Amino acid sequence: MSATHMKNSSARQNWTPGSWRSFPIRQVPTYPDPAAVEAVEERLRRYPPLVFAGEARRLKSHLAQAARGGAFVLQGGACAESFSEFTADIVRDTFRVLLQMAVVLTFGAKVPVIKLGRMAGQYAKPRSSDTETRDGVTLPSYRGDNINGAAFTAESRVPDPLRMETGYFQSAGTMNLLRAFAGGGYANLHEVHRWNLGFVERSAMAQRYGLLAERIGETLDFMAACGLTTASTPQLDETEFYTSHEALLLGYEQAMTRIDSTSGEWYDCSAHFVWIGDRTRQPDGAHVEFLRGVRNPIGIKVGPTTTIEDLERLLDILNPTDEAGRISLISRMGATKVRDHLPQLLRKVQGTGRTVTWLCDPMHGNTSSTTNGVKTRSFDAILAEVKGFFDVFEAEGGFPGGVHFEMTGQNVTECIGGAQCLTEDDLGERYETFCDPRLNAEQSLEMAFRLAEELKTRKHHVPGGEK
Repeated sequence: MSATHMKNSSARQNWTPGSWRSFPIRQVPTYPDPAAVEAVEERLRRYPPLVFAGEARRLKSHLAQAARGGAFVLQGGACAESFSEFTADIVRDTFRVLLQMAVVLTFGAKVPVIKLGRMAGQYAKPRSSDTETRDGVTLPSYRGDNINGAAFTAESRVPDPLRMETGYFQSAGTMNLLRAFAGGGYANLHEVHRWNLGFVERSAMAQRYGLLAERIGETLDFMAACGLTTASTPQLDETEFYTSHEALLLGYEQAMTRIDSTSGEWYDCSAHFVWIGDRTRQPDGAHVEFLRGVRNPIGIKVGPTTTIEDLERLLDILNPTDEAGRISLISRMGATKVRDHLPQLLRKVQGTGRTVTWLCDPMHGNTSSTTNGVKTRSFDAILAEVKGFFDVFEAEGGFPGGVHFEMTGQNVTECIGGAQCLTEDDLGERYETFCDPRLNAEQSLEMAFRLAEELKTRKHHVPGGEK
């Protein structure tokens, strides 16, 4: 055992919200004025929480259901939220598409769908390099609006701690809208189905999806005939919606960490669900140290470079009591690698008897560049990875717990393929992402219909599904 590992193992005996500061850290910005950073963090510690511990506990119980096959997770939202896109319309449209996807997936999976937005806090991004070079000019990389600006200028790329405060207030505004939409009638199940009918009518695959949409409509009509209306059943008029983001900027996350007055435990109140990325999941690293002490449900990204040894250590550190719903393993392998790398990790985790929720992130392993150097993703590759993920669970046993998409409610042109038949030539029409390409509204809905078809064909793996 190395001296560093011995020191970190000893330090882990006494966790505090700031104990991560004595651990090695990656993906951290270098601020020019540490005193200014401390001042912003001190103000953030006094601001109200964005979410509440009881909500995070409820999500954890739902994720435990998904681990057993009794629910299915739909996680989606922007690669990185943008301060400039902080409008009611953009929040509403992404929320609306997630609702539409959830209705279709519920019908396919025959279990409740847990709606988890990459929203109200996804303002920091890891980068593969600390610097970016264009036309011979090298500047610090853009790390998300919580840290610096996307414009390729020396001034914009300087990390500014005041951005954390802007991120907090914009997250609070987004949360306010999401709570209103989720509980104020906008989530009415009949309305969401009508929106989906509109999508089917204008889709190039209308005939293929029409039958599924018709069956959903018949089910809703039957429920209404039985007296299950919004007047008698308020649940039809509202929904549970949770938020998530990568816990990357630890100074911000620490400032948003509070003691729950009910349980006396620490919760990261910046989001209901936070995750550790593929670049920051070192067992002896600062990000793992911070997340081991908060009681939120947490995710761990696992990719082709994830070793069985590291994964075992992470599970021991982050969930030593094997609490159901605490850990979601988010597979991001790539369409060509998922069948080669995922089975051995799945077998090992199953062999330990641990309870984890497995999610599929089919976005990050399928990024490519066009001949002009523009980043994009193929709809077919994204769908192929999800199918490969399902195939692995069908072969190995266990339950695929859900999916994790980078998407938007806007009709951008960032990913190629789908029924819209977008090509590389179309990318310039509305290529608006600051980081990674996202599925647009039409592609996201099409993906939901395609996944519903997959889930129906694999219904013998769904508890209560038809045999």
